[in-house]
This record gives sequence, structure tokens and C-alpha cells, in this order.
Amino acid sequence: MGEVLTVRATGANDVEAVWRQFVPGARLDHVDPDRVRFDWSSIDSGTFSLVQYSLRADVRSSVQLDDQIMACQLAALDARLRAEDRDIDPRQPWLTGDGPMRARWSGTGKVRAFLFDRTSAERVARAVSGDDRLVLRTIDSVARDRMLASQWERSFGYVASALVAGHEHPLVAAELERHALLSTLSVFSTTYGEAVDHATQRAAAPRTVRRALAFIDSHAHRPITIDDVATAAGISTRGLQHAFRRALGTTPSTHLRTVRLTAAHRDLVSGTDSVGDVARRWGFSSPSRFAKFYRDMYGRNPSQTARMF
Repeated sequence: MGEVLTVRATGANDVEAVWRQFVPGARLDHVDPDRVRFDWSSIDSGTFSLVQYSLRADVRSSVQLDDQIMACQLAALDARLRAEDRDIDPRQPWLTGDGPMRARWSGTGKVRAFLFDRTSAERVARAVSGDDRLVLRTIDSVARDRMLASQWERSFGYVASALVAGHEHPLVAAELERHALLSTLSVFSTTYGEAVDHATQRAAAPRTVRRALAFIDSHAHRPITIDDVATAAGISTRGLQHAFRRALGTTPSTHLRTVRLTAAHRDLVSGTDSVGDVARRWGFSSPSRFAKFYRDMYGRNPSQTARMF
């Protein structure tokens, strides 16, 4: 059963207290205490929250999420939004990434957002994509195009109105949560989209390529070579390279490296071993080359991931 919360307040402390109840990683760096007017409404299921609020104030805020994923839209006349090292149009929906999102506005800002528990969201994304090792990550915080941005806005409106009537019915609420998540993941560039595209490619690939992919997935933790992969697929090494290029647009060695980098990323997120240990475990004898490949794939150094988690 969803929990409904409505708040009307005129104090800056009330604003931050409500926000941090839903988003522990949110912080108000500044709110003018003499100008605050805050109207909040939300529905929360435990793994998903739909939030709408209006805040009239001179505001500077930031949010960095580890255990949650947030899709959000801000409407304000002079709003500014910055994701890591670039400005983002706050009028368009945006998705939190690995780094902090910073916003500022004065006057009245109207915000609407979906908040997903990361573990629950990954469980659904893995089931839908067929990739049981998928780690949800934002590749680009802005919508892929304006048509998709409008699609997200329509989805938000639909989920918001339907939840008002159906939040007390667990099956209805669960379906609306799933709809909100999958519509959000389809709008933004994420690793979910890559996994779906990859699954489509695999399904259409020749049998030899599918056998090679299965062998790589099962043996990436071992010191296998491309020759080993070709033998397992029942084809020559040269033939396998041609087959990969035709079917997947990549090479067997590049795919093997990608699988190992994905596993290394998962180990770095778990935070149990050093970067060097993780690199060696997954076959990267050169720390600098591991860092380069990792940076090309994830947009940051492996040491940064290790410190975040």
C-alpha cells in the first residue's frame, strides 16, 4: 500500500527535512529563510516514490544518489542545473548519474520526480533485458531527444493520476512502478538500453557467434584466449572475427574485454578489494591500460568508483 504525504510549510528546515526523508543524498546548500513557501505531495511504496512539489525561495541545492535513481523535471524562470562539468536544460527531464546534480533558482520552482530504489530497479531491468549482471548506470543525464522527453512528461502525468486512484491496491501500484521505471529507462541513455540492444543483437546472431558469446560469459574469469573462444564455437579464429564483425559490429577480443570490465566494475562497486587486485583478477596486467579502458567505458577512473562505494 502506498503512503501519501502532503506538506505545507514556510520554514527552510521543514523543506530539507522532507526532502531528506525521501532522498538522503539531497542537500539544500542555501534557502532564503524569509521567502519560503513549500507545498509537497508524494506517494511512496517503499521501492518507488512519485514526488511533486512547489518551492518559492532563493534556492541552491545538490543531490548525489548511491542507492536510488531519480528522474526529475524542474520548472522555474531562472533555474540553472549542472551535472558534473556541464549545464543542463532544467526544463527537460533529466536523470541522476554518478556525480552530483546541482540546481539553483529564485522565485517559484515546480518539481516533479520519480525516485526508484536502485536494487529493485536493477532487478526489473535485468529480468526485462535478460542480462542478469546488469548494473544500471546513466550514460547521459539528458533525454535522448525532445520527442522522448515529451514521452516522459506524458508518462509522469499518467502515473501520477493513476496512483492517486490506485495506490492502495498493491497490484495496480506495482504495475505503475514498473511502467514508470521502464518508460524512464527508455527515454535516457543508460546501460539498460545497451543491454536490450545487445540482447537483440545476440538473438539475431549466427549460432557460432551465440556459442562464442556464451563461452565468453562463462569463462571470462579464466585466462582464455580468442583461439579458445573460436575452438568452443567450432570455427577458426579468423572466421570468428569476421562473424563477430558482421553480426555485432565488434571483435571477439573487444567483447571479452567489455565483459571483464563490467565484472571489474561490479567488484569495484562492492568495495572489497583494491583497484590493483580487481584489475589483475580480470586479466589486466597493466594498471594504466586498465584505467584507460575503464575510463573509456565508464567515464571516470576506477579509483573514483572505488572511493564512491
